[in-house]
Amino acid sequence: MAEQEKKVLLGNEAIARGLVEAGCQFFAAYPGTPSSEILPAVVQFKKENHLDIYIEWSTNEKVAFENALAASYTGKRAAVAMKQVGLNVATDPLMSAAYIGTIGGFVIISCDDPGPYSSQTEQDTRFMAMFAKVPVFDPANPKEAQQMLPIAFNLSEKFEIPVILRPVLRVSHAQQTIRFNPIQKMERKASFSHNPQRWSATPRYRFTLHQQLNQKLKAIAGELNSMTSLNFIENDQDKAPLGIITSGIGYAIAKDVLLELGIQENIPILKIGTPFPFPNEIVDGFIQKCDHLLILEETEPVIELQIRDKSKIDGRLNGMIPNEGEMLPEVITQVISNLCKKLSIPVRGFPSTEPFEKMVAGLGLPIRRPTLCSGCAHRASFFAIKKAFPHAIFPSDIGCYTLGMNMESVDTCHDMGAAITIASGLYQSYHQDAVDIPIIATIGDSTFYHSGTQGLLNAVYNGARFLLVILDNSITAMTGMQPTPESGITADGHPGKSLSIEALVKGCGVDYIQIVNPYDIHQMIRETRKAYSYTKQLEGGMAVLIARYPCITHQKEHLKVNPIKVEIRHIPPPEKGLPQVKSGEMDKSHLPLFQDESCVQCDTCMIQCPEEAISKTESGYVINDKKCTGCRVCAQECPASAIDMPVFGACIACGFCLKRFECPSLIRGKDGRVEIDRLTCVNCGLCIQVCSQKAIVQVS
Repeated sequence: MAEQEKKVLLGNEAIARGLVEAGCQFFAAYPGTPSSEILPAVVQFKKENHLDIYIEWSTNEKVAFENALAASYTGKRAAVAMKQVGLNVATDPLMSAAYIGTIGGFVIISCDDPGPYSSQTEQDTRFMAMFAKVPVFDPANPKEAQQMLPIAFNLSEKFEIPVILRPVLRVSHAQQTIRFNPIQKMERKASFSHNPQRWSATPRYRFTLHQQLNQKLKAIAGELNSMTSLNFIENDQDKAPLGIITSGIGYAIAKDVLLELGIQENIPILKIGTPFPFPNEIVDGFIQKCDHLLILEETEPVIELQIRDKSKIDGRLNGMIPNEGEMLPEVITQVISNLCKKLSIPVRGFPSTEPFEKMVAGLGLPIRRPTLCSGCAHRASFFAIKKAFPHAIFPSDIGCYTLGMNMESVDTCHDMGAAITIASGLYQSYHQDAVDIPIIATIGDSTFYHSGTQGLLNAVYNGARFLLVILDNSITAMTGMQPTPESGITADGHPGKSLSIEALVKGCGVDYIQIVNPYDIHQMIRETRKAYSYTKQLEGGMAVLIARYPCITHQKEHLKVNPIKVEIRHIPPPEKGLPQVKSGEMDKSHLPLFQDESCVQCDTCMIQCPEEAISKTESGYVINDKKCTGCRVCAQECPASAIDMPVFGACIACGFCLKRFECPSLIRGKDGRVEIDRLTCVNCGLCIQVCSQKAIVQVS
């Protein structure tokens, strides 16, 4: 027999391998970290092995779920993948699918994000499985995730029930050597059996389906108790002072920690691969053999809550294990070490991390918050929006553009599509009180396709009036550059129909739709003000701007065609002297000078000043020289040209570009003035439009 191929795979790639080995014929997904790599890997295995698998990026998780579920109704093996908060979107069909059941095997892959690192919550999908009453598998590593999938499909088909596979971040993004098993090439043809009593069951019959579901779960629990490949004991002992019950990544952490403490042969471990339905028989037997128990699971006490006798248990419920965040090895090492000392179990000392922490601290590495990429068009959009309406309310949405909060252009970020509905609710609340306040919502193109249209329909129907800016970079950027419906490219690279955002917006009943290039910042500012003014007109209504420019990380060739190389002047023309900033106080000779005869008292200067250095008194506007940085924004924005302030044509270290534009390629030098990081600069030239002192110029 030929030796099976082995390869180091990412956890999500191992899951993809498990899917094709199990004979999956239909696979749908919506991208979301940490699940995004599964679908591209399925596409790769499909092409390499010439498999007949239908694969799609769906417009959202509910759509993906229902598409795959329908394939299961025809007898085909189907699967769907998403992140844990994506399963929230698919909860409605999940609940119903548990009752109605399946025909072909149907597996739901929901990747959890303890931490969280890229999610709104660190919710535990195992709880969702219990809520829906469907089995859930909890892999400890990529290899186990691969091996669980054929079992999950078989279980699903045997009991006609959806099954969840729940890898956490550290499983999805770990790497492990994976042995390639033979691929089951399913040749099932679609065959839907007409059975209205089941597929479109009325509430009365749903009661019967619920009874059948509960009976299925009892039978499944009995079967799982005997599945020693999923639920097993290591270092089994007749009597032990301490035992560990664990699941998923907790098992891998426990093994490492026990080895480090030198007690790997002394502590029995019950590894549970199927937290629901709960394998009570093996758990009860293990508990009887141990004087004390520690429960290690991520993120919620799912196993702990299902154990009937909690009298000798330490875990999350009594605070022994932190109730939030990842189950970090250093935390678990300390927990087990302390518990062993309490129980008089000798352990080997473990090295302190303090020297390492001191070494890292001594390096003086800068702490940088996440920021938009150099040259990102979203940065230009946010800068323009904030410049147009500095004191507006800015509801936003899920995507890389959430980082607009760094530019004070994002006030809310709740869930997919909520930018529009939050904006609508804010408008109606202020309108109810006869208060006029600018509301400018931002949403990405992929998010708009996902769940934006429903909110926009509702806003138009109910008479809301705010400005919606759709940030269209023609890709689902944050999760790995997946195509959007606008691209006209399907998941496996075939041509599809391109769907226009503006057509969707028009179909939602919006009359004011403008497409603008955010790389022209000044035009973007003008269009933002013009669009908002439409919402205030008697015959106006909702206004939508589509800020369209491709993601430069995905399509760098756009900048290679006509690169704009820039430099920052640090030496002013000979006839001008740079303003001197001493002890945080601006040289008074360089402060803005108001021309009272021209001033129209419009307060634009106060509104636009990024440092809030301008106040108004009975005698006119006053400058706080301790706050003023000399950025010249007030003079630039004054509609009456009533503010005189010198243009130095050189950097005066005002910091406006760093604070308000926050391009990672602009950095503060040792003398306080701004410099360009040539390693990260993409030559987009946007910063030229930002500096009011005209210190940033194009060079050949």
